[in-house]
Amino acid sequence: MIRVVLIGSGNVAQHLVSAFAKSDTVTIIQIFSRNKRSASHLLDSSKITDSLNNLSEADLYIISVTDNAIEEVSKQLSFKNKLVVHTSGSASIDILSNENRKGVFYPLQTFSKNKKVNFKEIPICLEAQNESDYQLLETVSRAISNKTYRINSNQRKALHVSAVFVNNFVNHLYTIGNDICVQNNIPFEILHPLILETADKITLLSPNEAQTGPAKRNDTQTINTHLNFLSDENQKEIYKILTKSIIDNGKKL
Repeated sequence: MIRVVLIGSGNVAQHLVSAFAKSDTVTIIQIFSRNKRSASHLLDSSKITDSLNNLSEADLYIISVTDNAIEEVSKQLSFKNKLVVHTSGSASIDILSNENRKGVFYPLQTFSKNKKVNFKEIPICLEAQNESDYQLLETVSRAISNKTYRINSNQRKALHVSAVFVNNFVNHLYTIGNDICVQNNIPFEILHPLILETADKITLLSPNEAQTGPAKRNDTQTINTHLNFLSDENQKEIYKILTKSIIDNGKKL
């Protein structure tokens, strides 16, 4: 069994605990949480600590905290020459302390505490300083996922920016669409089939091939009608920026 200590108890950490609980090759032997109560539902209380000086002996230490805390947590670890990784999409491997062997174990997915995910379908991006450490991370990754990728820090930064566009920004556009529906007494669920079809379509076509709509057709009459309808200046500005981007992208093809 590969023994893992998980440092953190947020969204990513909680989903990792659930995923590893189903594995026959990897076991979470301890969780560090500044607030032990926040991790009490994850493991037996005897396996939860609120002291970084009280971490158990393990094969792998996974730091799963906010990006701005990774470096400080890494520096506070009292041991040396252990394999320590973080789960951030944007932080470099270099942010980790030089006192230990470094790596990255980044599951590319949006995580919410109350929404279950199928970890087998989640891509896990790995990076390590040497091949033997990479092989261990790959074994750990394959214990919970069918999709493992060797991705360096620069590639991961690009991947994380891409993820913000296709996930966070798209979800904000859902929020705007929902607001417009609510303001006009329309149930947002009417748009659910369209949203699902759009997401499904890009698994078969490239995003460029899947693009439709008035901006794609350069239908200025419809575009102007939409702009005249929108009363919220922020929504109007977002509409203009995205419309111009789609039109400009069409000109490059």
